Amino acid sequence: MSGGKHQVVVVALENVLALDIGIPVQVFGSWPDGPYTLTVCAERPGLVVMHGGPVLSVTEGLDALATADTVMVPGYLEPDAPSAAVSAALAEAAARGSRMVSICSGAFALAAAGLLDGRRATTHWQYAGALAKQYPRVTVQPEALYIDEGQVLTSGGVTAGLDLCLHLIRRDHGPRLANQRARLLVAAPHRTGGQAQFMDLPVPTAPDDRPAPVYEWALRNLHQPLTVDQLARQAGMSRRTLIRRFHADTGLPPMRWLLDARLGLGRELLETSDLTVEAVARRCGLGTPANFRTLFKAHVGVPPRVYRETFNPAPLGEA
Repeated sequence: MSGGKHQVVVVALENVLALDIGIPVQVFGSWPDGPYTLTVCAERPGLVVMHGGPVLSVTEGLDALATADTVMVPGYLEPDAPSAAVSAALAEAAARGSRMVSICSGAFALAAAGLLDGRRATTHWQYAGALAKQYPRVTVQPEALYIDEGQVLTSGGVTAGLDLCLHLIRRDHGPRLANQRARLLVAAPHRTGGQAQFMDLPVPTAPDDRPAPVYEWALRNLHQPLTVDQLARQAGMSRRTLIRRFHADTGLPPMRWLLDARLGLGRELLETSDLTVEAVARRCGLGTPANFRTLFKAHVGVPPRVYRETFNPAPLGEA
């Protein structure tokens, strides 16, 4: 530690995402009386290109990791493996006992250094498939906001990184200090890591950029009790071929895709309408309000009421 304070070192990779690097800088670096110090370093000190913002002027090199208590890797554009020097520096920091943290696509840098092997990890949902494919020894959980594996922690995109930073403060110093920091940042004081990222549903398109016919038909009929056999008949395929097609197109079995589509419609209605939960459940084809609440909480991570309060704070209906 530096002067008795916990030293956080942020690694700025080329094309680092502006908001991703801004989060730890704001949380830990703009806190002069707090228990942390913050250093930003780069493989080559000097000007570092920042995607979505001006260039960064970084004075510290990778040797800053030698004294880090926590190393943070924000997301970066086109997340390929970083250089061998960066990977080695990250691995060495972990071997010394530094806590290793990623935001968004920064998980690719931790994975390239071997730090996610045999561990659960998350990243922005858009990158989850690529992370799982490139690093098959990593158990990728794209739904999670963040995952705490002890020494190694990963988070989804942007605001999930803020949730993770507040989680680190809570873990280090308890909920009181974390809540105080959250209030100063005008942030939600606590979203659990298990809460789901708000993901778009994979819907393959036809050549005219409309949803492919069977998917379009299913989305129009979510209020109906659809089955795999009905989808197969609509698509003009055998049941087995349809299941293979769904897996190839979406990475999901048909019934799980339908569930995600129904939950997606439910989210949209909670965000944009004043319908009661009973009406939302009926339109989504998810049965009773109790069944809808149970499924929504299990897969989205929060009850419908909490979700509606977040995205539609003044509804007329009751969730």
